[in-house]
Amino acid sequence: MNDIDEHGFRANVGIILINNFDQVLLGGRIGTKGWQFPQGGMHPCERIEDAMYRELKEEIGLEPRDVDLVGVTQDWLRYRLPKRYVRRNEKPVCIGQKQRWCLLRLLGKQELIRFDATNKPEFDRCRWVDYWTPAKEVIYFKRQVYMCALKELSPLAFPKNGPSLPPDWWSEHY
Repeated sequence: MNDIDEHGFRANVGIILINNFDQVLLGGRIGTKGWQFPQGGMHPCERIEDAMYRELKEEIGLEPRDVDLVGVTQDWLRYRLPKRYVRRNEKPVCIGQKQRWCLLRLLGKQELIRFDATNKPEFDRCRWVDYWTPAKEVIYFKRQVYMCALKELSPLAFPKNGPSLPPDWWSEHY
């Protein structure tokens, strides 16, 4: 069902949802303390935009009319899973994810966000944070990809005032 390439990377789409206060949405994963952007696997032959709208609906209950697609990363951004997360008994073996990131601006009300649009919700809570915060709050093995996606899409996120500058801690990690 999911598209894993010849190198073992699963095709995935990530969603950076920004509001009118230039904050981004972080979802709290069910049963964990972890936070992440909405994201999900792509089906074979599925277009990036179609996968993004499907995941948007499944994970946070939003429809295409509730958002404006601002931009998409140029290329795939990849991360490897730590060895303990690789399921060696599955074929093909998935060693990580390759992701295209979509920047969306919320047009509708924040109250439209809900987690019960699917039988298996991934999130049980969410919060709006500063644009750069997710790069230091996401699980360690995804940080580099988050940093790359946020940096690449920042000129589109802040078109009126120019790109927001990363915080001081950014240079320690990137």
